[in-house]
Amino acid sequence: MDWLSFFEPYELALQELKINLRGIRQQYKTKGLHSPIEFVDGRIKTISSILDKLDRMGLSIQEIDKVYDIAGIRINCQFVEDIYMVVELLKKRQDLEIVETRDYILHQRASGYRSYHIHAYYHLETIDGMKKVMVEFQIRTLAMNFWASIEHSLNYKYEGQIPEGIKDRLKQAAEAAAWLDGQMSEIRDEIAEAQKTFEKRQSDEFRVVEPPASLVTLNEDYLIKKHKGD
Repeated sequence: MDWLSFFEPYELALQELKINLRGIRQQYKTKGLHSPIEFVDGRIKTISSILDKLDRMGLSIQEIDKVYDIAGIRINCQFVEDIYMVVELLKKRQDLEIVETRDYILHQRASGYRSYHIHAYYHLETIDGMKKVMVEFQIRTLAMNFWASIEHSLNYKYEGQIPEGIKDRLKQAAEAAAWLDGQMSEIRDEIAEAQKTFEKRQSDEFRVVEPPASLVTLNEDYLIKKHKGD
């Protein structure tokens, strides 16, 4: 199999989506509005991960298109409410064809995992015409993402067989993360207002200010006299 050619459309799709989503965040910031998007990241599954998944799914290499998470976009949000705002933004995009949505926030997994997943075809324009590229979007709060990253590391370490004692601790941590998200949602408006004030202050501190015309003239006169004196 020509893996280089296989991965190319996935890589191009991720590049375009990351630029577009970060652009949306910047538009909110430019207008002085709270952005539901905090961070955007993406990844392509490794060849070994793809082959392992095909094996677990009982599929052959010819059925690789049935693996929906070869390309993944992760969108981190500050608040749970932001997640659903991002979901609506994605659903309205003309270049995305939604195939499936999974709300693991309202219906969290037994492990405690919470996130919102969307499987969608991204319409990628290539020199050979439009190509549909399957992408998985994972939309989470920062607390959800922290927990998921820890669980992923432990699953890797224990090869999917996490000891029961650690599983119990993970569930407790998941409950704590959910409680934290709830507390942040209750004071969401106050947090957003404080962040807006802080960002404005930073912007004012680094704004380039044109010097007064009189100061410019004075400086020019000084330089002319200095030059004549030299």
